[in-house]
Amino acid sequence: MSDQKPLDAEAERTIAKVRRLMMIAVVATFAAVAAVLGVIGYRIFHVGESAAPPQAALALPAGAKVLSSAVGDNHIVLTVEVNGAIELYSFDLKTLKPLGHRRRERK
Repeated sequence: MSDQKPLDAEAERTIAKVRRLMMIAVVATFAAVAAVLGVIGYRIFHVGESAAPPQAALALPAGAKVLSSAVGDNHIVLTVEVNGAIELYSFDLKTLKPLGHRRRERK
């Protein structure tokens, strides 16, 4: 059979310590690989959400003056004065698409 002599206590402690360190290294490696794969998967499935926010341009008539702006309830509202009339422009906060336009003559 095997003619190996038993290891002394110091050698057994050293081997146990090396095994423990190897297990820590293996677990850390698997955790790192899992984290990288998780980030790659997240980026693949959320690629549309990471795009730059949409840009909107509002063509105002000559002489128009923006009086105020307000943000709330997923809307952006601009108050604009054009030739003595007050106009309100409402936009969706996420897409910046126009939601409505209202004009009121000043008294």
